Amino acid sequence: GHPFIMTVGCVAGDEESYEVFKELFDPVIQDRHGGYKPTDKHRTDLNHENLKVGGGSPKIGRGPQNLGGVPKGLRRAGKGCPSGVPSMSPVSPEVPHYGGLPSRGRSGGVPPVSPRCPQCPLGVPPRHNDNKTFLVWVNEEDHLRVISMEKGGNMKEVFRRFCVGLKKIEEIFKKAGHPFMWTEHLGYILTCPSNLGTGLRGGVHVRLQHLSQHPKFEEILKRLRLQKRGTGGVDTAAVGAVFDISNADRLGFSEVEQVQMVVDGVKLMVEMEKKLEQKQPIDDMIPAQK
Repeated sequence: GHPFIMTVGCVAGDEESYEVFKELFDPVIQDRHGGYKPTDKHRTDLNHENLKVGGGSPKIGRGPQNLGGVPKGLRRAGKGCPSGVPSMSPVSPEVPHYGGLPSRGRSGGVPPVSPRCPQCPLGVPPRHNDNKTFLVWVNEEDHLRVISMEKGGNMKEVFRRFCVGLKKIEEIFKKAGHPFMWTEHLGYILTCPSNLGTGLRGGVHVRLQHLSQHPKFEEILKRLRLQKRGTGGVDTAAVGAVFDISNADRLGFSEVEQVQMVVDGVKLMVEMEKKLEQKQPIDDMIPAQK
C-alpha cells in the first residue's frame, strides 16, 4: 500500500462500469469510503458562500458523459473535448509544483502519456489563468483536473474562484452535449473509485514540526478525517516537517463540508503546534471522531 494514503487497485472504464460490475465496485467503495453503502446518497454543494474562512488549495477531477472513462476513451476524448479551455495560457515554469502537477521547471516537462492509459498521448498541456491561480489539465488522470491555488491563507477566495471556474467549465461541456457524469448515489463519476463523490482534495501546506512528532499525530488526523502527504505530491514525504494536509473523504460529504473539515482541522493543529512549541500538553485539545 501507499505510505500515506489508502489506495485502490481498480479503475472504471465508464460510468456504466459502476453498475455493470457493482459486485466488484460496491465492496471496494464501501471499504474505501468508510462504510458507504449501496443505498446511500451523496451530497453536492458548490456554493462557496457556505464556507467559513480558512486557507488552502482545492483540486478536483471531472469526467464528461458519453466520452468513456480515461482507461478506454482517452484518445477519443482528447480529440473531442469542447473548446473554451484552450484560451488559457499553457503551463509555465513559474507555476508552482502542486499535488502531482509538474511544472516544466520542476520535473522536466508535462508527462507525455496518462498513467491510466499509457498508449494514449495527452497532447494538451495544463492551462492557467493570467495570475496562475487557476489551472485546468486535460487527460491527466481523469478527463479534467481543475486546480485553484494561491499562497497565503485565503481559502475563501481560493474556493470561490474554484467553484466559479468549475461551473463555467461545466457549462462549456453541457453546451457541447457532455455534462459531467453524476449520479445520486455516487456523486461525480471518476475513473478511480477513491475519487467518487466530489472528486475534490482541498490541501493546505503547513509546518508541524512538533505535532508531527507527537505519538497521537496519526490519531488526530484520523479523528479530523484528514490525511497527510509531502508538499511535492502524493508519493513524497514531508521535508522540514512541512505537510500537505487534506480531506480524507470524497464520498458522502459535500464539497463545502470537505473543505470545511480541512479549514477547521488545520486551524486546530496549528493551535496544537503552538502549545507544543511552548512545551505545554495538548491532551485536552484532541478532538472526538468526526
